[in-house]
Amino acid sequence: MAADLKSIQDYIRAIEKKLATGDATEYTHREALGVLIESLASGISATNEPKHIECGAPDFVIRKGVTTVGYIEAKDIGISLGVTEKSDQLKRYLNSLTNLILTDYLEFRWYVDGEKRLSACLGTATKDGKIKRDKDGIQAVAELIPLFLTIR
Repeated sequence: MAADLKSIQDYIRAIEKKLATGDATEYTHREALGVLIESLASGISATNEPKHIECGAPDFVIRKGVTTVGYIEAKDIGISLGVTEKSDQLKRYLNSLTNLILTDYLEFRWYVDGEKRLSACLGTATKDGKIKRDKDGIQAVAELIPLFLTIR
């Protein structure tokens, strides 16, 4: 688990570095998220901007070898995931995708068969581009993502 926590701390630092520039967008943080996901389980690949599938175009497809493990839909830091959950886009994903994470890069909501299974938050962004870390939230994310990555 220590390696997982180090990966998450590295991820938070990468997010902070980009936030500090003052011009970061939703897309800015995708590289850091892909690196985090791939670091938390052996043989995992996170493809950003994969081909469209029947229900739309989730931001990431997560695979172990040739097997699709799940999908991730990312919104910009500060975008309400509660509002996003009610969007037509997310409704399509929840009705079609059996394993999905919705994230704003700090909060992670995991859905299995359309139902929210777990959620956890690393912390909150401050006005100066820092992340006010939540120790319990970091631990919870360190547990949530590996569960998501488990092939069903």
